[in-house]
Amino acid sequence: MFDPTLLRTFSTVVRTRSFSEAARRLGLGQPTVSQHIRKLEEQSGRRLFVRDTHSVTPTADGEAMVELARGVLEASERAWRYFEGSELSGKVRFGASEDFVRSGLPALLREFNRLHPSVELELTVALSGILYQQLEAGTLDLVLAKRRVGGDRGRPVWRERMVWVAREDMRVERGEPVPLAAFPPPSISRAMAIEALDRARLPWRIVCTCGSLAGLHAAALAGFGFMVQPESMVPAGLVKARASLKLPDPGEIEFVIASRQRRLDPPAAALADLIMQSGRRLQAA
Repeated sequence: MFDPTLLRTFSTVVRTRSFSEAARRLGLGQPTVSQHIRKLEEQSGRRLFVRDTHSVTPTADGEAMVELARGVLEASERAWRYFEGSELSGKVRFGASEDFVRSGLPALLREFNRLHPSVELELTVALSGILYQQLEAGTLDLVLAKRRVGGDRGRPVWRERMVWVAREDMRVERGEPVPLAAFPPPSISRAMAIEALDRARLPWRIVCTCGSLAGLHAAALAGFGFMVQPESMVPAGLVKARASLKLPDPGEIEFVIASRQRRLDPPAAALADLIMQSGRRLQAA
């Protein structure tokens, strides 16, 4: 059996793609993180990461280790709860961005309920801007939402590029406004799309405003206009806009966990930990 301490370090490096960031999150020195990974590679007899000056990428064996690590860590957590004679109970008012409805959110919630069946989970799905407002108002305990890169709210889970998506046959005639299907304000993706077009001095017009991802998806499928979405969350039936359309780069966003309180109640802390552990699995399957 692999040491859970080493697997926890490994999982954090996979999520952050950085030894230094993993060290910061775990409260360890970077040499200790490197030592943990080296020991795990020695135990497995396989190389788990490819490193260069800019990135840390799991090898094929590293990707295989991800699921193994998750299973071992979950089993370890269940064992501790059993022998401590305590089971989490209480309530978590959790808010999630619309982006996750059709991606990893259902699997995450099923897993949380399996691990903590006595915790009552109250879910709110809304735009990131609205979730932040509800968090400040005290009606939510924890949110998983988007923020602009470099923002100071929340703990980053991962970063992702935003892309233009539409039907494969969608066109924009020269000089014509770019048709947009977008969430209403205060939508981060809407703002990023408009700002990118304004910087490029391209005219635009809103052809569909809808508070649900399903509604925007339907409008884009009907050929009404373009959406801006995280690259891993392109809805079925739509594709990334062709480079020949010369639409400007909307930029990148970060998905973060945010809360009002610095110290979370145990149920909310358990959900936050699961989200951090799940990381890339929350992206579209």
